[in-house]
Amino acid sequence: MNEYKVVFLPDSSTVTVNEDENILDAAFRAGISLKSSCGGTGSCSRCGVIIKKGLARSEGVGKLTREQLSKGYVLACQTYPRSDMEIEVPESNRLSQHQVLISEELNNHMSTHTFDPLFQKIKIALSPPSLDDHTDDSSRLFSVLRKTLNIEHLRLNLETVQKLPRILREGNWRITVSLADIKGCYEIVNVEAGWNHRNYYGLALDIGTTTVVAQLVDLETGESVGIEGTYNKQAVFGDDVISRIIYAVEHKKGVEQMQRTILTTVYELITTLIKDKNINYEDIWYVTCAGNTTMIHLFLGIDPEYIRLEPYVPAFNSLIPIKALDIGLAVNPRAMVYCLPGTASYVGGDITAGAEVIGIDKQEKISLFIDVGTNGEMVLGNKDWLMACACSAGPAFEGGGIIHGMRAMDGAIENVDIEPISLDVHLKTVNNKKPIGICGSGLIDCIASLQTTAVINRTGSFLAFPTNKRIRITEGEKEFVLAWAGESGNSKDITISESDIKNLIRSKAAVFAGISTMLKTVGLALDDIEQIYVAGGFGKYINLADAIKIGMFPDLPLEKYKYVGNSSIMGAKKILLSKEARDDAEQLTGKITYLELSVGNDFYEEFISALFLPHTDLKLFPSTTEGLR
Repeated sequence: MNEYKVVFLPDSSTVTVNEDENILDAAFRAGISLKSSCGGTGSCSRCGVIIKKGLARSEGVGKLTREQLSKGYVLACQTYPRSDMEIEVPESNRLSQHQVLISEELNNHMSTHTFDPLFQKIKIALSPPSLDDHTDDSSRLFSVLRKTLNIEHLRLNLETVQKLPRILREGNWRITVSLADIKGCYEIVNVEAGWNHRNYYGLALDIGTTTVVAQLVDLETGESVGIEGTYNKQAVFGDDVISRIIYAVEHKKGVEQMQRTILTTVYELITTLIKDKNINYEDIWYVTCAGNTTMIHLFLGIDPEYIRLEPYVPAFNSLIPIKALDIGLAVNPRAMVYCLPGTASYVGGDITAGAEVIGIDKQEKISLFIDVGTNGEMVLGNKDWLMACACSAGPAFEGGGIIHGMRAMDGAIENVDIEPISLDVHLKTVNNKKPIGICGSGLIDCIASLQTTAVINRTGSFLAFPTNKRIRITEGEKEFVLAWAGESGNSKDITISESDIKNLIRSKAAVFAGISTMLKTVGLALDDIEQIYVAGGFGKYINLADAIKIGMFPDLPLEKYKYVGNSSIMGAKKILLSKEARDDAEQLTGKITYLELSVGNDFYEEFISALFLPHTDLKLFPSTTEGLR
């Protein structure tokens, strides 16, 4: 098989590429992460690069424009080298840091539990053996631990047994024992001579499709040492879980590649967390991990193929803790890794974490917990009953399927206000950079403003409007200019088209239809919801009034809404520090009835009804529809 040298500019990174490897994969190996919303199928056209030198075979040009093709652009995912090459990677097509929600205090909304970590080190003294007491070393240790901690189920791994005799005698029968809780059983994972020991830590992880957050916690005090977040490097293989499943299944060693990528992401976060703190990787002894079902499968290196195939069955929803060594996680090899249990293929441990944090199963009030992303996952109920579902909201809230859509990175438009009559636009961007695209929260604002100013009608179509330079037709489709090329950060007009608007309407309709279908199933009305918890990074930046105005969320008083922040990382930390919270989370998943929205016609009918702004039935949105026809 022929091999060629490919140089990526301006980085000057060079890799050897065989003729069957596309440029997207080669760039990733070179440490360059390109945007690839579609997971390398060639349909999104976001991985465009410019061939400066060399020959290549291309299997498609996707949505690249004539102008781009004339400049030498090709799709990295569809291009294979046929000689040594030099390739320029435009800055606008690189994945960069996302806006990452680290945490948010819940104050009185967060349920509490006793401090009782899943890992602890305890100091004990054993009576030495004698001719009158020749109890073996392991039994002697077990006896003292059972009496000291009032626990019954203990186990000892071979590595610890091998060194136990020496450690006991070196410490003159005074030792420090490391105990890890494994769902009803304790494993003695280490013994140290004497009573002096290094500080020991736990790691809480939130592995999201878009972002990853890691929090380092002192397990002796319960105090946070630090928290860091970054984008999930798997994004180069697709924006959503379906794209990543397809990539993992259809590429040779795709699952391994996905696992290696997320482990690298976590490793970089850990490295940042322990830097300059006199903490080693080996000092991290327990890890709790919250994430959606697909992300956890890929984190553990488990084939996720059947998650996306009817009847949508994962390899597991709940798993006993595993050893960090088994997956190559950059912590103590003997550390335990506990993945929070999920409910179904599309309602995972991140939702369990959030539901546990707010204590939805202990509340009298009927509550709705929503985490909106590419999947709109939600839990409805109270202490007497719980129901969960996941509606496929699609990638629009993450900028997918939108011409100038993007995730919440520097330069993403996150707030839009359009003045009536003049249609002057006031924008706010992430980190106040020049606009280069628009993210989910900005899209919601934008559509609400376009309807308020009568630029679009209830179906998302452009209305006849007095001549205004911001409304134009490009390649046969109407669009609205949010920022002119001279104002933008990429020298391009930033626009939103009629197709973009209708894509977002479909996404918001899926969320509202999911809520409506659950209510219909249990015989409740919208007004029966007494409080709504909105979670996640995307949720933080949503203008709730605008989300209600476009019919994404129920038209209920704003005081019923409570923003709960990154409940996934909070839940992972909470469980790390409390066996009681872990047990509650396990029990909570058993209380949830999962509603599969693809069964029957209820969801479809609700979805069709929601494909209007705000809805077909204006009576459902009395506070937002004055003057609408």
